[in-house]
Amino acid sequence: MKTTTRPIAAAMTLALATGGFAYADEPAAAAAAAALQTITIHSSRSPLDPNLPTTSVGKTQDELRQQQNIFNPEDALRNLPSMTIRKRYSGDRNALVGGRSFSTTQAPRALVSMDGHLLSNFLGRFDAPRWNMLAPEEISRVDVSYGPFSALYPGNSIGTTIAITTSRPTAFSGALRVALQDQAFDQYGLSGHYRNYQASALIGDRLASGLWYKLMLNQQDATSQPMGYASASANAAGVFTAPAGPPATPVGGVVYDTGPFGTRRAIFGANGGAIDHTRQHTAKAAFGYDFSPTLGAEGFIAWWQNNSVTRNQTFLRDAAGAAVWSGRVSDGANVFVLPAAGFAPYRRDEHHAQAGVTLKSRHRSGWNGSVSASSYRILDDVQRNAGSADPLAANGGPGSAVVRDGTGFHSLDAQASYTPSAGDWTGGAHALTFGVHGDHYRLKQRSLTTADWRQAGGAESQYLGGSTRTLALYAQDAWRFAPRWHATFGLRGEAWQASDGVQRAQGAAAQNYPRRREQAWSPKLSLNWEAGADTTLRLSAGRGTRFATVAELFQGSAVGSSIVVNDPALKPERANALELMAEQRYALGSLRASLFQDDVRNTIWSQLNLNVFPNVTNVQNVDRVRTRGVELVGQVDRLGIHGLSAEANIAFSKSTILENRDYPPSVGKNWSRVPRVRSAATLLYAPADSWSAAATYRYAGAQFNEINNSDTNSDVYGAVSRVSQLDVRLLLKPVKGTELALGIDNLNNNRAFQLHPYPGRTLFAEVRYAF
Repeated sequence: MKTTTRPIAAAMTLALATGGFAYADEPAAAAAAAALQTITIHSSRSPLDPNLPTTSVGKTQDELRQQQNIFNPEDALRNLPSMTIRKRYSGDRNALVGGRSFSTTQAPRALVSMDGHLLSNFLGRFDAPRWNMLAPEEISRVDVSYGPFSALYPGNSIGTTIAITTSRPTAFSGALRVALQDQAFDQYGLSGHYRNYQASALIGDRLASGLWYKLMLNQQDATSQPMGYASASANAAGVFTAPAGPPATPVGGVVYDTGPFGTRRAIFGANGGAIDHTRQHTAKAAFGYDFSPTLGAEGFIAWWQNNSVTRNQTFLRDAAGAAVWSGRVSDGANVFVLPAAGFAPYRRDEHHAQAGVTLKSRHRSGWNGSVSASSYRILDDVQRNAGSADPLAANGGPGSAVVRDGTGFHSLDAQASYTPSAGDWTGGAHALTFGVHGDHYRLKQRSLTTADWRQAGGAESQYLGGSTRTLALYAQDAWRFAPRWHATFGLRGEAWQASDGVQRAQGAAAQNYPRRREQAWSPKLSLNWEAGADTTLRLSAGRGTRFATVAELFQGSAVGSSIVVNDPALKPERANALELMAEQRYALGSLRASLFQDDVRNTIWSQLNLNVFPNVTNVQNVDRVRTRGVELVGQVDRLGIHGLSAEANIAFSKSTILENRDYPPSVGKNWSRVPRVRSAATLLYAPADSWSAAATYRYAGAQFNEINNSDTNSDVYGAVSRVSQLDVRLLLKPVKGTELALGIDNLNNNRAFQLHPYPGRTLFAEVRYAF
């Protein structure tokens, strides 16, 4: 493992050893990195702002292959500091990111890019980044930064900024990779093995003319463990009540446990399309051309397809042993009523496309410029929902469909940067960046009532539409005003508008929302002191403004003849962040400590509004949430034995709701899904280039899902539990260009939940050939 100053892992290493939008161009990075960066530069350059006034960490492709079993691209992030990846199963299209001060249900606070082009999907409230637009095989490195401290990044950076860099060919080359998984899962007596397969192929070349290209194909076939269960909860006295009705069918198979709120609970089976079988295909072509040694262009076009079929499993059997899926039932102790659609499956078919192009200059000093444009479009997206349980649904019957065809987003960026040199007009002391950014998001979503749920035709039952636009200007100056000191000043101004908001529902009057505009100024300041050749201290302060998404503004539900909507007048989230960082570098490692505070006004969240009658649950502003914490990160490159190294991180945080006028019972309580303790530690043994072995332990403390903290029984289905997981990996390189890997994720078979169950013990095998 080749490392220099990268601070990856400390606290647990001490126990082992005692001691967007990627805007910055390469020439600017080359000149400024040595003077201003304290992150590691490995075999590939970090795409983050070289004058980044905040903490960042990164991993290269070689490190990832040594340390982790990677099936999907998001797996590369799961062991980084203060990071939660809510990947429920392999092939999950909704693998959300959680960070220092935000939960995995606050998707717009994670800014994810691939080669400078946006992967984050800021259309819906819970839409995850579009990880499927790249394959694990093409990841060159991943870099992560924390907080809104750089003017170059939009307000979504108030959480976490993730930059993924993909590989570029230097000559004719290619790679083939096949990965397999076998998961053993057992919950409520329903046990089974769920198997996954993925294959990818890369080929590329760089020609003498200056042209380069890369083609990528990826295919995966994956099946999830059960994601949800049909249940009924007893009242506070522990009694299950059922409405009067005809005689109940005697059944066996009801399983009882205690739910997140401490009440007795009955479980009837895996439902809600619990077991997802997904087949996904990705194709991508990337290309570039060097017009001269100092001017080049590159771009890509990608296409992704998903075909998902779900099924359910009832636990209930009648006296003859036949499966019971619905109706009035009794296990002899209690009577329950199972709705006809309680075990209804669904199918989803999706085709997405993305394209991007960048033109930039590469002077080692002086002025450089870049222009970048990208577009993401949902070509077609149809989810077909059955109206009856699996056995009946196989023959068709009424149902519903949700169609999102034509939804998408576009962005355009232009930037000028100045890299100083000795004796220039700045005195060699100012690295300058100026830029403009524009984006446009449009959401169109139709819900249909269908006569045959297997088809997507029918009468419209609900429609949601709207768009948002942002225009931003920014400037940043990294000023080295003394030999060991530099300060970074930044300012970002943003003009945002929402328009074309409309919602229709069958039987209700259509609601059209007026155009609205907001403006925000977000200043940034960082002071950095190189106290010694191996010691860095930095104090950063910054404000970030995160505007509402289309779905947060306009999406609602039909209740009778009216529409219960979110708040189209939602205020933007405004975060004031502070961080004090100290880093010490050693010959064989490094240690970093960071104190941080995120103070967020107007957090956008779905909650019960007690100030209206009748009470309504919808998306509102939570007045103030403050998070304070300390993060320790470090690494040791040699632990007394040749080839033995370790890296670890641990974060302690307290996220508290300080003000919430719409729901006062939450004041003083813990914020949702931010654990008090979160850590990861990796031990790597690589005595030779031909093989290595690694083990990683990952932990997160119990969390609350409810902001009133009423879900106190955390280690059960439906809650947000502790995570205590051990992963192991053995990598072999028998001949040049060939890699064989065997591993086990969740070796200790830890049973963990983020409402849905996390995977059980999973065997992993991988074969890779590169030429």
